[in-house]
Amino acid sequence: MQRADVLILGGGLVGSALGVALSAHGLTSVIVDIADRDTILAAGFDGRASAIASAPYRMLEAIGVTGRLAGVGCPIEGIRVSDGLEPGALDFAPDADGDPLGTMFENRHLRRALLDAADAAPNVDLRMRTRAVAVDRTPHGVTATLSDGTEVAAALLIAAEGRNSPTRDAAGLRVARWTYDHAAMVSSFHHEHSHENIAYEIFYPAGPFALLPLNDDADGHRSAIVWSVRAADGPGMLKLSDRAWLYEAEKRMGGFLGTLSGLGRRSSYPLGFHHAAKITGTRLALVGDAAHGIHPIAGQGVNVGFRDVATLVEVLVEGRRTGMDLGDAQLLARYERWRSLDTFMVAAATDGLTRLFGIPGRTASAVRRLGLSTVQKLPPLKDRFMAEARGESGQVPRLLSGFLV
Repeated sequence: MQRADVLILGGGLVGSALGVALSAHGLTSVIVDIADRDTILAAGFDGRASAIASAPYRMLEAIGVTGRLAGVGCPIEGIRVSDGLEPGALDFAPDADGDPLGTMFENRHLRRALLDAADAAPNVDLRMRTRAVAVDRTPHGVTATLSDGTEVAAALLIAAEGRNSPTRDAAGLRVARWTYDHAAMVSSFHHEHSHENIAYEIFYPAGPFALLPLNDDADGHRSAIVWSVRAADGPGMLKLSDRAWLYEAEKRMGGFLGTLSGLGRRSSYPLGFHHAAKITGTRLALVGDAAHGIHPIAGQGVNVGFRDVATLVEVLVEGRRTGMDLGDAQLLARYERWRSLDTFMVAAATDGLTRLFGIPGRTASAVRRLGLSTVQKLPPLKDRFMAEARGESGQVPRLLSGFLV
């Protein structure tokens, strides 16, 4: 039987980052994932991109991942939020000598960098195309039988399996959930004018319309798009020709990026919310989408997962230094307390924004524009929003400040 400090079920962005971060502190892990590596690293796998906020980016830097991302990320030098194309936009920008607000990466580049880092980490045993056939959690430890026939013993089980985590459900951890009447269409395209490293969030009653800057390529300027539409309209929009789809997108942008072309593969995802009432159990911790799933309205999904990683690593490393069992209920209670308020606040804020900007009518639009203009004129309030977006509010784990624990 193989022994490790932790067994991580799920080797996506959050699970693989957790294994690499633990390894950087001398803790061992076995990461199990059912996915085929070549499939999930293919250029056309899902077409999604993620805005990695500045604090989680510092964590990736501290654990040695960012060197594998050289040249593939686009720094976000500004964010513009508007209610439709009406006047009264809210603009965010970093200080003249500050870090970018975040960095845009195509998810396939993030996956490759994190999986390669896990392969290279001395304390990580990464097993793709493998699943846990049976898992037994007792007050004394965790044992699992894997589909490759091996058995693993660990002090702690970590569920990083995503929104539909079977481990969370098997543990009886209750989840509040609902669906939105939205589907997110995701793709990328080229455009005539430079995005100047600005991300745009344009709100329409049918859902937010986000344009996210990507690195230019040989064919010119490029952006990713996350376009939320009514769920009933999603299938029809996907059936449009590339030309018609780009025409509709250009109308919603008011043409400020010029002519659009070179549409990438289109994908559509239903949007919903879920939040686990508890994120720990007997020798069990949830991270990432296994613990919470939010609307992509503010681009915080994977960043909240990386904040889980930074917090759990700090709790476990400090516990090991004081001689505690990594599955000790006191350590897990500390992780629960530390993450519960932050995740609840982010979840409540994104849900509230989704509902607020979904109210149709001129009066509602005027009230929203007044709110945006008010925040624009109040630097302390803007700074508060920026700190939240960067992941720098509240009690910040050391990894999010760029330091190992």
